[in-house]
Amino acid sequence: MAKIWVEAYGCSASFADSEMISGLVVNGGHTLAENEKDSDLSVIVTCSVKDVTAHKMVHRIKKLRSNPLVVAGCLPKAEQTTVEKFSPKASLLGPNSLGKTLEVITSALNGVRKIELSDTDVSKVGLPKVRLNPAVGIIEIASGCMSECTFCQTKIAKGDLASYRVGDIVRQVRHEIEDGCAEVWLTSTDNGCYGLDIGSSLPELVHSVSEVEHEFMIRVGMMNPMYLPRIQGKLLESFTNDKVFKFLHVPVQSGSDKVLRDMKRQHTSKIFHDVNSAFRKRFDRFTIATDIIVGFPTETEEDFDKTVDLIKETRPDVVNLSRYSARSGTKASQMQQIDVSEVKRRSKIVFDIAKEISQQRNEEWIGWKGEVLFDEVSDGITKGRNFAYKQIVTENKVKLGQKAIVKIDGAAPNGLYGSITS
Repeated sequence: MAKIWVEAYGCSASFADSEMISGLVVNGGHTLAENEKDSDLSVIVTCSVKDVTAHKMVHRIKKLRSNPLVVAGCLPKAEQTTVEKFSPKASLLGPNSLGKTLEVITSALNGVRKIELSDTDVSKVGLPKVRLNPAVGIIEIASGCMSECTFCQTKIAKGDLASYRVGDIVRQVRHEIEDGCAEVWLTSTDNGCYGLDIGSSLPELVHSVSEVEHEFMIRVGMMNPMYLPRIQGKLLESFTNDKVFKFLHVPVQSGSDKVLRDMKRQHTSKIFHDVNSAFRKRFDRFTIATDIIVGFPTETEEDFDKTVDLIKETRPDVVNLSRYSARSGTKASQMQQIDVSEVKRRSKIVFDIAKEISQQRNEEWIGWKGEVLFDEVSDGITKGRNFAYKQIVTENKVKLGQKAIVKIDGAAPNGLYGSITS
């Protein structure tokens, strides 16, 4: 039996895949290495959504290729030739090929390169896992999506939407909580379209998960705006449950409807505006996160100004900002690109505005006192989340998975600072 090193990058679904790969490794009789140097084989679960991320993946692949290597995740499926260019001996495992994990690892350990990039019929719900965070259960509720965005490789890597059944997901949630998790994440490529292929919906799933009898919190992951009008009313109702974090991640990407059409995003800026207003009107305190891409090939100065206006009007708590970068195989990569210096200029403007808004919105929490669930350890510091999924740091000693009453004393753009009162 061998020692296997597993590392992951990208979205929460990618980290969930790494947990399942680790679980399959252990179930297969192998052990998990504590570091890459002490391993017989490395598995890297990759992300290819951004150019800068892909460069980081290439750097890691080059560093790990001296030993047997399995490159898993989105990059080998979306850019197989890129992986093979930098590590021609590496075995490849696609994001929907986890059922072949042990076969690929065994073959690689025996010095035989194996490529498994086709989808398997193995559901990701119910697979064994080794959690990265013992307090958080990451549950993939679907694979793939229904979108065809001109800038994104995700469709190339993960294919069409394949939702997992509500009952199977609920059983997985129950297992995670009984195994010690205090929080579950419902994640996928796009939660907004969950269930449209199986006659279900995201509100139905959130309601069913909320009925699991144990005490825990639910984070509902990213959902694209185009699917929200059809489920918004029922989704608002499902969020009234105290177990659900009052948090939405809705990537608008641009404030210009023309750019959104060129991106093939299938939504308008008004849809994002309306969702933002509806949830903040229903709940006194609610956290909205969004994604913005600046410098898309067809973005004019007027289009950019509309994005700036939308951010100022909707005042999202969190803006995940990206400079557009051409990704291989996408339609937008074939368009005339905007000068890099101009993209940087626009990025700096949005960054400064978003940072100021985040600071102001977080300052509104100073003086608040309430329950916080400590669910993350980073750089030796345990961090928590309140009911609105606001990140909170305290100097008090606290255990992972513990709840405590915290009073907020200070704020920064990326979170809150407080002290435990009881």
